[in-house]
Amino acid sequence: MSGKITRREFMKGTAAAAAAAAAGLSGPGLLLKGDSSKKEFDLVIKGALICDGSGRPGFEADIGINGEMISAVGPIPEGQSAAVVEAKGLAVSPGFIDMHAHTDVELLVNPKAESSIHQGITTIVSGNCGSSGCTIPSQVYEEAAANLKEVYNLELTWRDMKGFMSRLEVRGAALNYSTLVGHGDIRGSAMGYGDRPPSAEELDKMRSLLRQNLLDGAVGLSSGLEYTPGSFARPEELAALCRVVAEKGGVYATHMRDEGDRLLESLDESIGVARESGVSLEISHFKVAYPRNWSKIDEALARIEAARKEGLKIFCDRYPYIAGATSLSFYFPAWAREGTNADFLKRLEDSSLEPKLREHLAEAEKKLGSWDKVVISDVVSAKNKFAEGKNILEAAAAAGKEPYIFMRDILIEEKGRVGMVIFMMKEENLKRILAHPLVSVGTDGSSLAPYGPLGQGKPHPRHYGTFPRVLGKYIRQEKILPWETMIRKMTSVAAEKFHFEKRGLVKKGCFADLIVFNPDSVLDKSTWVEPHRYPAGIDYVLVNGQVVVERGEHTGRLPGKILKPLAAGS
Repeated sequence: MSGKITRREFMKGTAAAAAAAAAGLSGPGLLLKGDSSKKEFDLVIKGALICDGSGRPGFEADIGINGEMISAVGPIPEGQSAAVVEAKGLAVSPGFIDMHAHTDVELLVNPKAESSIHQGITTIVSGNCGSSGCTIPSQVYEEAAANLKEVYNLELTWRDMKGFMSRLEVRGAALNYSTLVGHGDIRGSAMGYGDRPPSAEELDKMRSLLRQNLLDGAVGLSSGLEYTPGSFARPEELAALCRVVAEKGGVYATHMRDEGDRLLESLDESIGVARESGVSLEISHFKVAYPRNWSKIDEALARIEAARKEGLKIFCDRYPYIAGATSLSFYFPAWAREGTNADFLKRLEDSSLEPKLREHLAEAEKKLGSWDKVVISDVVSAKNKFAEGKNILEAAAAAGKEPYIFMRDILIEEKGRVGMVIFMMKEENLKRILAHPLVSVGTDGSSLAPYGPLGQGKPHPRHYGTFPRVLGKYIRQEKILPWETMIRKMTSVAAEKFHFEKRGLVKKGCFADLIVFNPDSVLDKSTWVEPHRYPAGIDYVLVNGQVVVERGEHTGRLPGKILKPLAAGS
């Protein structure tokens, strides 16, 4: 049967799955049916409730797949394929596109991309917030190599994006990978890590490096303006670089200069850079941080909408949690973080700077309300594992230190490698942001696993639960949007933004990046206490026509591609 069904029917269409569960079956099976050489399709998904990524209402149909591509969407007679997924009562959508990821070296550690692929992500856009593991400035190369060896037992064998992508192609990956190039990496390579504007020659070098990275496969430029060295860049520097990105049709994704007290001013700066350069702008993990700023949500959204009406290509992404995550060093002033990580650690050890550092952290605590809003998520050394999962006050008390001394000491002992989770946002604002038509979804996380070197610490649940949480909590339970509207934002809208052709839709002639899920049970299971947990309700994930997740279990296949849409069009 093929034809439109109502949203109510879409929600109630899992009766067959419920009956199968009652009969003792764990989910739809991949059934093998005869000689594949005599069949029209390599694989057929039968009787699915398709939410095709276009935004139109769901409809029941079969999907025929040959090789990497979708060959048919509609009624397919029995016996046309050697392999069949019986998906009656379940939903099928395009694979999710993570518009804001931080996965790069993790794929070399574990190419199965477990925490991403299990939540239905089939394509990621990495290299965000001004940096990535693809392009390594010479000034920090030795430090980066030592860090990768210590943390992941991974050899650093590349210096630039071309070298990283070559190694990734050899290694393989379970999902499709794309990346931005970080402004911080380019700036560091061209002029070091100091707080000053670039000379004309240095700016030319930055532009040249940017062009080369775009030719090598980057889909655009990212900035991290709350981090060094990005925080030292002025708007005119960013606009000059974004003109290069605009010429290639790429995206400028910015972690803005401030997401709290100076949120509106930072929005104006980002919109101004887009207006000046003509670049396609992405506001990364759009939020309104800290209680004293929560009321700015109306004006912030109004400015984004006004920019869109003006004709600017502006869009945002967001994860579905009220806590963010970054390095504990974030709460120390930019002047202390200027230069390399070694420079930062020397300043922490300098007793003469302690009064200024204490003063800065006292102001940070005022914004939060208390250091109990900050939780230590991960460290490297066994000595400080006791702090993981504890907030600053709890961890400081356990160490027998006051909060400032604890924070200073753990950063020194861990060589700056201390992750934190920060509870600083409002639930009502989060729902408004997720529902907004100019906002899509990004994890702001990495591809982790519950085992091995990627299974350490207590990271933010967004690494495992972002997309299932959106569907389960905010669509099924909270009903902030219709299913088809949210799925469109998580698939075809993201594909269009980053020029991923023939992706993001369940349509004949598109790549078979697909997920089969149960809309009645899809939900995140990752928690603050137990973050390394896969979600529920996602039975199948296909990447480029190959089954990567079957009945909720990873098959070990690595069919992902490196997507280079700008390089391909050069």
